[in-house]
Amino acid sequence: MRQISTRHNINDKLPLTCSRAGACCYGNVVMLNPWELSCLAKEKKVTTREFRNLYCEFGGIRLRFDGKVGWKNQKACSQYIEKLGCSVRLGRPLACRLYPLGRQKQSDEVHYMYEGDKFPCLKSCPGVSQLPHLSVSEYLKEQGTTKFEKAQDEYLDLMQNLADIAFELFLDTGLAQSGDKKTLQLWRTMGNELPDALAQRIGQKWIDYLMLPEIFDDLEDPVSFARKHNDLLQIKAQEMFGNLLTNKELHEASVLIMGVALYLARGLGANTKNLAEHWVETAKNHGAQE
Repeated sequence: MRQISTRHNINDKLPLTCSRAGACCYGNVVMLNPWELSCLAKEKKVTTREFRNLYCEFGGIRLRFDGKVGWKNQKACSQYIEKLGCSVRLGRPLACRLYPLGRQKQSDEVHYMYEGDKFPCLKSCPGVSQLPHLSVSEYLKEQGTTKFEKAQDEYLDLMQNLADIAFELFLDTGLAQSGDKKTLQLWRTMGNELPDALAQRIGQKWIDYLMLPEIFDDLEDPVSFARKHNDLLQIKAQEMFGNLLTNKELHEASVLIMGVALYLARGLGANTKNLAEHWVETAKNHGAQE
């Protein structure tokens, strides 16, 4: 059964003052975008590659929860230290800063919500009900989400830019007009794949291009970082796909780069099934077949 979401506006007051019980650091799922991965590595004082290989899953888009067993017999986040808390608190990603809230952006409108019809923390940390209530905007300011929300939005744009390359390879090269039906089928398949299967499909080279960009400045400016990253990926795509000749090559390239877009989408917490379906329908509206 699909979990309902309770949506709130920026002025709603909720029991958002943290009790520091640490229950949320057990058994959760924390997804990462490339800028967040770099921030975590900096805070840990290791390279981004080292942090990814030691503490992440599926090529870098999800933090490992392989620490000591605790709350409800679940394993702690790899960055959690019992009785001390988060070892990378200053670099913690947006998912941790927002918790227990989620964030959704549709067009230019941003919504904040939590899953279910009851405030999530009341069960794991009932003491929060006795602490001061904060408005959503006060909580966001306290948690320092501004830069992290900007990074999320820039990477949503980058995700769409990658998908646009897949559209160009499919629609603007004659591949779609050739009667090809396999490309859209694979777009849809990838939207439904588990992250490990999708990571294996796109391969280590493109995972590294996406999660380990060679950007050595601008970490304090997520917008600049993400836009430089976008430029690097556009160059890589042009190098690899700029001189393709056969329909087979075009098909494989379109599937690959759409896979990269969907892989990034997973790191951004997007519903890849719905996203792939949307992109398939968009292509079909432009004359493609499935």
